[in-house]
Amino acid sequence: MSWTEARIPATSANLGPGFDALGMALSIYLECRFRPHRELVIRPAGRNADMISTGQDNLIWQTALNVAQSMCRPLPPVELLIQNNIPIGKGLGSSAAALVAGVVLADEVLGLNWDRHKILDEAARIEGHPDNVSACVLGSIVASAIDEDGVTRAVRMQLPALYGVAIVVPDFILPTSKARAALPDFYSRSDAVFNIQRSALLIAAMLTRTTDAFHTALQDRLHQPYRQHLVPGLPEMLKFKAPGLLGCALSGAGPSVLVFYERGHQDVVECFREIFARAGHASEILWAHIPDHGYDVMHAL
Repeated sequence: MSWTEARIPATSANLGPGFDALGMALSIYLECRFRPHRELVIRPAGRNADMISTGQDNLIWQTALNVAQSMCRPLPPVELLIQNNIPIGKGLGSSAAALVAGVVLADEVLGLNWDRHKILDEAARIEGHPDNVSACVLGSIVASAIDEDGVTRAVRMQLPALYGVAIVVPDFILPTSKARAALPDFYSRSDAVFNIQRSALLIAAMLTRTTDAFHTALQDRLHQPYRQHLVPGLPEMLKFKAPGLLGCALSGAGPSVLVFYERGHQDVVECFREIFARAGHASEILWAHIPDHGYDVMHAL
């Protein structure tokens, strides 16, 4: 049987004030090759390969089974080769990428012939919120919401070319469940208004290249204040200012930090590694661009 290849980008969600609403694709990829097989065989390789299950509980496979069950179709076993380059447990959408890979796998193996928007709806249904999977599927920077009919509405935007983005990845994992548990059940009206204002400002700043609005536009009161004790150095990073620095934000649920800067000022990103070091943690910088499209699917012999 011929192989199908799928390449799914990493993502950074929550983008400052855009909690569960704004997501960004990153040029760091989960790559999968699969084909029907007599039994389930999963072979992971690449970054954090030892953290990827080779059994029935593998997230890609479990997601594909979920899709098949929703369609009342049996899913034949597959041989699945995984080449992972996305840091796991670091707030870069590794689980969302695996989830989208699972939906794509089911679509291909079952011959569902779903278009990209159907893939997105199914991924958002399983994930429960659309920000990461929208960026995985569509690429670029995406504002998204699930409407009252369960349909995901997503709009893509481009980061102006004069701005760059880098990810500072520390040497520890922050489970999403732990980061979610740190959040309150309710927010004040003033905090809600604070984030609504800055979410609107952030989108307007990106669309109009209004550089001096970025630092304010990236501020947040819904998740970063409650998670900063889980990420040593984050309070200092959120207040840090320097020439050419647009601002920073916790990437997803953390602990990685997304740094926006003006082109020609990429040296400012090193300051964030130094802040992590002063807090007792080594870190690395991932230099990524924002791809203008989401997942790719190719068929090979």
